[in-house]
Amino acid sequence: MVIYQNISLKPYNTFGIDVKAEQFVEVKTVEEVQVLCTTFNLAERKKLVIGGGSNLLLTKDFDGMVIRMNLTGMDSIREDENHVWVKAMSGELWHDFVQYCVTKNIGGVENLSLIPGCVGAAPMQNIGAYGVEIKDTFEELFAVEIESGKLVKFTNAECKFGYRESVFKNEKKDKYIIVAVTFKLNKHPKLNTSYGAIQEVLNQKGITTPSIKDVSEAVISIRQSKLPNPKVLGNSGSFFKNPEIPQEQYLLLKDTFPTIPGYPAPNNQIKVAAGWLIEQCGWKGKQVGNTGSHKDQALVLVNYGNATGNEIYSLALAIQKSVQDKFGITIVPEVNII
Repeated sequence: MVIYQNISLKPYNTFGIDVKAEQFVEVKTVEEVQVLCTTFNLAERKKLVIGGGSNLLLTKDFDGMVIRMNLTGMDSIREDENHVWVKAMSGELWHDFVQYCVTKNIGGVENLSLIPGCVGAAPMQNIGAYGVEIKDTFEELFAVEIESGKLVKFTNAECKFGYRESVFKNEKKDKYIIVAVTFKLNKHPKLNTSYGAIQEVLNQKGITTPSIKDVSEAVISIRQSKLPNPKVLGNSGSFFKNPEIPQEQYLLLKDTFPTIPGYPAPNNQIKVAAGWLIEQCGWKGKQVGNTGSHKDQALVLVNYGNATGNEIYSLALAIQKSVQDKFGITIVPEVNII
């Protein structure tokens, strides 16, 4: 384990923002994480833990320690008649984990195919797509407590999952480093093909009784058709969360905007598609300097080559204001802005 000084973070964030880290270290084992916490008094230092850097907008040099999680390995740790429990280390790419499950024909995460980032970041924001969230299959995780270096287990309930939320984004923020996650997958899953264009893609392929792999491949094709590859065009996927508004507000908006899409959410709320709101404000495909909203998906902000983090952040603020002015709805970034 080597601590480097003044390292560029451009290769470590999918927006491709070129800022420097005062200190940079890559950890490959749980023991290295524990040593880092105790020997280097990590609790008292400014720090940023990253995996794939896919949910991150860096707006300036980081005057602290950046810790890149590179713990790898995944395995089926137990099974019964109906389920298989798979444990994956936090540095594994999320899509690799999904494909591991798909190839073993165990279901539950196939709708989450091709989401960028690493396994360790998945429970932090309860990642989700196409009608599925990881809380649906999450069993437990292990994390190192930064202050003590102790390994601590968190159950599903203890993670307090919400929409793109968990305890690690709230009261436990910056107190733990996730090192391993276990999921409970299904040998006989009920496949979810009703969300988005999954069923449409399956119909086009003439698939009437889809397998887990068929659903995964449908999701991959949909995502590839709508979302730019960050290796080609810097981005962090969906930049904003889909807002949830009271049903009364939604019905009033529907009088003025009859095509506004809405989906039932808890507590009599309606989830509105942020991408649709942004598109209606004229941002889809619009380029502003070195950044812009992607031509195929308004929810994705992109770096056309030399954008700074502040340029992208300024664009995000302008988009937020226009949505607020037109619809009276506040859209909140899903991306972690540093």
